[in-house]
Amino acid sequence: MDSFRNGPLVFPVLDEGSGPPVVLLHGFPQDASSWDAVAPLLHAQGLRTLRPDQRGYAATARPQSTSDYRLPHLVGDVVALLDAAGLERAHVVGHDWGGAVAWALACSEPGRVETLTVLSTPHPAAFLRSFLTSTQGLHSAYMIPFQPPGLAEWWLGGPSNGGRVRALLQPFGAPPAAVETAVRLMADRDRLRAMLQWYRALPRSVDSTARAHSTVPTTYVWSTRDGALGRAAAEQTARYVDGPYRFEVLEGLSHWLPEEAPETVATLITDRVLARR
Repeated sequence: MDSFRNGPLVFPVLDEGSGPPVVLLHGFPQDASSWDAVAPLLHAQGLRTLRPDQRGYAATARPQSTSDYRLPHLVGDVVALLDAAGLERAHVVGHDWGGAVAWALACSEPGRVETLTVLSTPHPAAFLRSFLTSTQGLHSAYMIPFQPPGLAEWWLGGPSNGGRVRALLQPFGAPPAAVETAVRLMADRDRLRAMLQWYRALPRSVDSTARAHSTVPTTYVWSTRDGALGRAAAEQTARYVDGPYRFEVLEGLSHWLPEEAPETVATLITDRVLARR
């Protein structure tokens, strides 16, 4: 399959390999290409990967309203992908915002998730708790300029956006491939507006699901040089997982794990998938 539908929205998806299915959910400001170095390693281990461009990233799946980017809708997109692929369950992997969607899917639809592997993003309840108990608020300050409609689109969008996007991402340790993908995606101001809607909808996404415990077998991976997500939320995530749980700390790596450490990421995913067989 090369696409799937959720209502009027049509999502492109890369469906490659054969074997147990693994859904790979990208973050911001990325697309399915962020998994380019990881996916072939999973195929070599006998796994099938499904890599969608998530809501807002493709012109055919770009609703206008901020409320259309609440987490329940993002979760619904992944459920629609599973349905279209004829899959009752799949192994689910998410990085950054894709990790937030993966946590929400596991907490709200555990019957659809065989195993969960999340890179960088802590459980949402741990993230919220860390605002009161740590410096996470400082780590997340970059989100503030994303909130006023039009401001970030003007500053970071357009055909001459390269220098400004690089200045935004390089302090977070973004490798060249991730930076250039972001420059390409964000040059289209309409796509950039949709990408930012994920942040603008965040206050409307905090509900009981965000605080629910996950019962799915889970591996959570955090890196010590992650400039966006601090240690406190990472360490507190364990209290919100009731199923088998592995917490992996990667020393000296930044936030951009799929590009920076694809072999390590692929090994951790495969270990979790095989442990469930």
